[in-house]
Amino acid sequence: MASSIKVGNVPEALQARRFPTVTMFNRLEGRPRTVAFDQALQAEVRDPLWMLTKQWQMGEFRGADAGSAVFARMMLDVTQLSKYRPGGHATEAFPQQIPLETQVERRTLATHAAGHSITFDLRLSFGRYWLKLIAKLSNDYSSDFIGAYPVLKPNPDDILQADRCAHLESWQMFEATAGRAMDGIALFEYLTAQSTNHAYDNIPTISPGDHSALDDLANRFIASVNRTISTPPTEDDAWIPEHLEYQFAASAPLPDGTEKVYVAEEYYRGHLDWYSVDTDSEITTLGPVADAPAPSITSMVRTMIPTPVSFSGMPNTRWWAFEDQATNFGDISASTTDLAKLLFMEFALVYANDWFIFPYTLPVGTIANVAALVVTNVFGDRQWIPAAGSGVQSNWQRWSLFTVAGQDPGSPGDRSLLMLPTAPHIQESELLEDVLLIRDEAANMVWGIEKTVLLSTGEPKRGIEVAREALAFYERIVKGEGSTSSPPPAVAPIRYELMTSVPENWIPFIPVHVDPGNNRDIQLQRAALPRNIGNDPTDLPLSLRKVEPRTQLLREGLDNINPSRYFVFEEEVPRAGARVYQRYQRTRWIGGAAHVWLRVRKDVGRGEGSSGLAFDTLEQSPQASTAAP
Repeated sequence: MASSIKVGNVPEALQARRFPTVTMFNRLEGRPRTVAFDQALQAEVRDPLWMLTKQWQMGEFRGADAGSAVFARMMLDVTQLSKYRPGGHATEAFPQQIPLETQVERRTLATHAAGHSITFDLRLSFGRYWLKLIAKLSNDYSSDFIGAYPVLKPNPDDILQADRCAHLESWQMFEATAGRAMDGIALFEYLTAQSTNHAYDNIPTISPGDHSALDDLANRFIASVNRTISTPPTEDDAWIPEHLEYQFAASAPLPDGTEKVYVAEEYYRGHLDWYSVDTDSEITTLGPVADAPAPSITSMVRTMIPTPVSFSGMPNTRWWAFEDQATNFGDISASTTDLAKLLFMEFALVYANDWFIFPYTLPVGTIANVAALVVTNVFGDRQWIPAAGSGVQSNWQRWSLFTVAGQDPGSPGDRSLLMLPTAPHIQESELLEDVLLIRDEAANMVWGIEKTVLLSTGEPKRGIEVAREALAFYERIVKGEGSTSSPPPAVAPIRYELMTSVPENWIPFIPVHVDPGNNRDIQLQRAALPRNIGNDPTDLPLSLRKVEPRTQLLREGLDNINPSRYFVFEEEVPRAGARVYQRYQRTRWIGGAAHVWLRVRKDVGRGEGSSGLAFDTLEQSPQASTAAP
């Protein structure tokens, strides 16, 4: 472009400093002599020796990243996880035949509650399977087993059968199957109670010649039931009811004879992987295990060709290559708090060509530690690559990725790669039980609200509907069918009320002192409200005078031979509350085998709430309010 400033003698003007600033500029542009761009796109180098000498002169060869990596020789120490301990129970061999989620999360399937049989959907399913197995015998024993393990007809006049008769779905199922179907779980529990029990016990009509065939079918029946739903072999599972979370530990042998121990003290999210566990340097072993596999520690050395890291839409490092524009980096808007986005942009635009991949296949359930890494560049230089995660964990300059954190910040950082045997995809059923724990500051307690309750038929239903239907069933029996009894007419305009009512699906938890001598440590103890039906509480059986929870999540200890109290640590229910729910999980493992188990998860609640519970109140009498003045 033409300049608007006319300068006659430029050297004289510069010497005299007549123009103190330069406000105009001219842009120099190349003028192509041909319309073809083939030669320009080839990026030809006319004098490569001159370029190399200029690099040497500028000291570029002394840079750490001057040459590209062409070979990498890596040595790995690999060990196998061999021990597993659920919660604070006994140590056992680490499971290799099932996913770790199944081993950790599975819970014992409750088949009885409050002295009644539940999960009748599974009972009928297993009963049909047993009848299908014995149909291959020469004699028909279907009616004999239906009579030995029956589904009883419900009695709507029995106040203790509210779980069957108070809800329409339950009543219909029991009426339809009573006397026609077989209880398969009852047979399974009898066969597994003692090794000397047989399927033909207490059934005299079975021919002795069929005893051997029935024993074979019983073993097949037990194996099929165990495969259907995975449950812990004992009551010692990893679920800790007091903390509303899972706890477990696993270990692997080390060359010095000790063990690398991983612990998970707060696992409840439902996504189990390396970030769910921490290393514990204070525990050197989980103890002896009789059937644990022999310690296996191997060192492997491989030479590989490094491959640059790339992703879809990544900018090309060579300036003459055309990009596919899959990612528009110019349209990325990141604030100062978008650390993940800023790191991604810096990696893609600045440091993308500094990262390489060394493919290395490892089996699941192993711990790999890079003992040595040597990289050879294009100039033949061999460089020893130290680990970036070396140093103390508390050092803020320490950087690591995919590494397990330690419980002691002052301990050296763990640089091993943990490959847990976890499933990549899991299917979930509908909610079976859903409990919401909220704080009620007005009543000075915590409530466990049963949002979803599992009926005895195995079907979930809203907790408030279950509570209303059960209460109506009790009132019908206590007060009588079509009872029109009403309280005496009120004389005074106000009345004294001892306690207000709360829905029966609200289970109270009251604060209690852990140690009588300590006034600070508090736990939440499950309590019970009285069931107010009629004028005389003795009209109800002793087991029904207190409202008990219907969900297995809140019935901890109630169904034991000797019922026990249930406590929850106060810090597990913050001001935001907590939500605990239970559902079935299903996945496929190595070899194609399907695994189904019952899992509990915990999430954040919905804040505080109020039940409206109050004591010693004065209420306006409804009869008096409608009376004439």
